[in-house]
Amino acid sequence: MAERVHPADSPPTSAEHPAPKAATSSPEKPAPQPGTYVIQIPKDQIYRVPPPENARRYEHLSKRKDRRSSCRGCCCCLLITIIVLLLAATIAAAVVYFVFKPESPNYSVENVAIKGFNLTSSSPLSPEFDVTVRAHNPNDKIGIYYEKGSSVGVYYEDNKLCNGALPSFYQPTNNVTVLETALKGSAIELTNGALRALSDQQNKGAVPFTLKLRAPVKIKMGSVKTWKITVKVTCKITVDRLTAASRIVSKDCDYGVDLW
Repeated sequence: MAERVHPADSPPTSAEHPAPKAATSSPEKPAPQPGTYVIQIPKDQIYRVPPPENARRYEHLSKRKDRRSSCRGCCCCLLITIIVLLLAATIAAAVVYFVFKPESPNYSVENVAIKGFNLTSSSPLSPEFDVTVRAHNPNDKIGIYYEKGSSVGVYYEDNKLCNGALPSFYQPTNNVTVLETALKGSAIELTNGALRALSDQQNKGAVPFTLKLRAPVKIKMGSVKTWKITVKVTCKITVDRLTAASRIVSKDCDYGVDLW
């Protein structure tokens, strides 16, 4: 008769060695599953590890914060540089003003001789204006270089009658220079209304014209010469007649500059 064989992993029970009773699990602390371990770690040694998706998001946000910080740093450096440059320019301008005490030059039209106006003919006009311009430099420490490329024109209403240029020259300090320039025009056609208006104004002894002068200049302060600056002069003049013996009845000149 064969003997009963018990499995090796399940030893037989006997009366002398009864099988241990299964541990009753507490409802508050469930018993661990077979094959598991319970490790107790102090609470102050526990570190939170984010899941993979949160880790990637955290890394992305960290890089974006770094970029923002670098951009803010660049903006701050640029702003500081601009402020320093403006402060330096202000100080330099103040030094120039107190050392050289610059004053604006003065311009005026002293005389006008007119030829070439035949208001009784319908043929095109060829007007000529011999204009005398007075330029005054009132500065004690500043000279003015008048460069090539100037232009002088005379207008009646919106019609340009003639044009010319000023000579290039250097005007020293505390100097008055009188310039005579010949302005010429050709084949100028005016409407019948404009011709009648000129005739009526000449009969009244008040013919208005506008003279526009544009001159590139360089300012000399000590041994330093600036870049080219454009002087703009606009004069409203009124003459009594359209002849070589014309006389200026009234004049008003406005002055301005283009620094660039």
